[in-house]
Amino acid sequence: MRTASPRTIVIWTAVALIGAGAWSVLALARGEEVSAAWMVAAALGSYAIAYRFYARFIVRRVLKVDKTRATPAERLDNGIDYHPTDRRVLLGHHFAAIAGAGPLVGPVLAAQMGYLPGTIWIIAGVIFAGAVQDMVVLFFSMRRDGKSLGQMAREEIGPVGGAAALIAVFAIMIILLAVLALVVVNALAESPWGTFSIAMTIPIALFMGVYLRILRPGRVSEVSLIGVALLLLAIVAGSWVAESSWADTFTLAPATLVIWMLVYGFIASVLPVWMLLAPRDYLSTFMKIGTIGLLAIGVVVALPTMKMDAVTDFATRGDGPVFAGSLFPFVFITIACGALSGFHALISSGTTPKMIQKETQIRMIGYGSMLMESFVAVMAMVAASIIDPGLYFAMNAPAGVIGDSVQSASQAVAGLGYSISPDQLAAAAKAVEEQSLLSRTGGAPTLAVGVSEIFSQVVGGAGMKAFWYHFAIMFEALFILTALDAGTRVGRFMLQDTLGNVYKPFRNISWQPGLWLTSGIVVALWGYFLWVGVHEPLGGINQLFPLFGIANQLLAAVALAVATTLLIKSGRLKWAWVTGVPLVWDAVVTLTASWQKVFSSDPRVGFFEQRSVYQAAIDKGEVLPPAKSIDDMRTVVTNSTVDGILAALFALLVVVVIADAARTCVKAMRAPGGATLHEAEYRTSKIVAPAGLIPTKEEKAELAAVGADGGSSTGTGTGDGGTGGPGARTGREE
Repeated sequence: MRTASPRTIVIWTAVALIGAGAWSVLALARGEEVSAAWMVAAALGSYAIAYRFYARFIVRRVLKVDKTRATPAERLDNGIDYHPTDRRVLLGHHFAAIAGAGPLVGPVLAAQMGYLPGTIWIIAGVIFAGAVQDMVVLFFSMRRDGKSLGQMAREEIGPVGGAAALIAVFAIMIILLAVLALVVVNALAESPWGTFSIAMTIPIALFMGVYLRILRPGRVSEVSLIGVALLLLAIVAGSWVAESSWADTFTLAPATLVIWMLVYGFIASVLPVWMLLAPRDYLSTFMKIGTIGLLAIGVVVALPTMKMDAVTDFATRGDGPVFAGSLFPFVFITIACGALSGFHALISSGTTPKMIQKETQIRMIGYGSMLMESFVAVMAMVAASIIDPGLYFAMNAPAGVIGDSVQSASQAVAGLGYSISPDQLAAAAKAVEEQSLLSRTGGAPTLAVGVSEIFSQVVGGAGMKAFWYHFAIMFEALFILTALDAGTRVGRFMLQDTLGNVYKPFRNISWQPGLWLTSGIVVALWGYFLWVGVHEPLGGINQLFPLFGIANQLLAAVALAVATTLLIKSGRLKWAWVTGVPLVWDAVVTLTASWQKVFSSDPRVGFFEQRSVYQAAIDKGEVLPPAKSIDDMRTVVTNSTVDGILAALFALLVVVVIADAARTCVKAMRAPGGATLHEAEYRTSKIVAPAGLIPTKEEKAELAAVGADGGSSTGTGTGDGGTGGPGARTGREE
């Protein structure tokens, strides 16, 4: 082991001191406004130390990655699902696939409790739980030819826990996809700018895929510059289109958007991964990271202060207007993807393990991508916390709480302990060219207001607020859509793995009949819930929306249970705490939340208690909000019943998985070395590729030995593969 140089020690000591100082300011400041820049410093300092030391420890000591071992992408390369992909492109794809609605809207809603509790969980949670889960699941799936999470559970835990995992994982996956799709529809409906810009990313991505595969194999930097230039042009052109005669063409109703999204989801699932999915996700990452990076720079330049309290009274009372429930467990459930997400485990055992070139790249792609998503969540918390708290609650409280006028909203907000005048509410809406900002629930509009506040202080002043607000709305839609297309493909993999247990041809995930059939089934399932949800405000996915947070976190418990089991079965018992501790924490949080959602006597929290209240009102002929008629009341009763049953069922399935995993672990501990593992056989890798974005001196020497320069992605001198086709393994690059 090399000894750290004095320069390295000085640098990391400085990083640690800056991070510690920022945390001290955030934690100890009381009664005075704190600059949002301290939050940025605390996050970046913590991420840097975690990636440099903790992630490297897990990769080297716990997982013991082997750069000489061929990955599934190399061994099974078929140009459809298995395809060795340049680490930079794959980093973009993986990040775009995991980064959905959660890190954008979850922290905004959690700001109701104050900025401090949510920020602590976002940063500490990702370092010790979320990023660890993503990386470890990616590693074990990669060692098993890219098997899905449910299939790994079936093979490694046992038939009982495996069956429970397969059912829970697939059902939760469909709910998550439908929720993501609904958020996109709501963001793009009647928005020609957003619709045009996002539509243009599809032909741009197809061009990039063909460029890398056929026209200029391996030229990643070259195609990146072209793609980014075209993306920026599409964004600017979108604003032109919105003001032109073409506006009507790209102004789509929600129902029309649903149809187009179903078509796109199916096509993205069946096309070769190099042709559309990977380049489109890579392309969108530039906008995602670019926007969040500029937002962080804007915070440092403008130095906005945190107007939200560090900890609000709602954290202890549990009667917040945005969502009901106490800080524990609901702030963790609400933040979800920004710190720990079960959905990520599906991507880490879905598309990514079939595309990664080298085992050594899991640190950058698995751990690094999740740190990036966590920073998105931090910036979302900043955006929600720098706006006036009165405006925050007026936007996020439902109409039943604040009414439908600026006067009633002002009075209701005052009753919550905050103040904002009717004139201020009207001016805030006018500044972003919206008729009203009242009860714009869901988090996305609040995030857009916060983004416009920061950007307008840096560029354009108050006159640019409307532009930045609508830019942020479009950005959110693009952010979420990339998780939907990758998620659909992962759903197809999961269904193929499951059906392969019954009919062997499905085990070949690139088998054309199975590929088309399972893609159609997955799209039809989430599409049905989306279609009904768009047409019925209380039906379809709207019925299941309350399950989103809990279901996602229960899925993380399944992933961590599988990861812990595999650590123990593979002889890594002394390191089982790496995933075991996050598993225990997540299980306690999610099962507590599930218990409260099923059995709580508070109708704002408990599904069955809510059912009883609405049924009693129906018996009296009364109509309670959000219902507007007796028929709506009956729908609420049905929804509450279904949600309560599913919450209990999902929790029960997860308990079965954890219990069966514990049985398997105990058995493995009693007979060390006797456990049966389902790893693929070892084959020597012929690909040479760096582990991180920037090659080390040793990696540059290895690349030079096979005729590649320091910026190259791969090199063996023979074969085809890499980012997209012939020559990628020869190391050709600018």
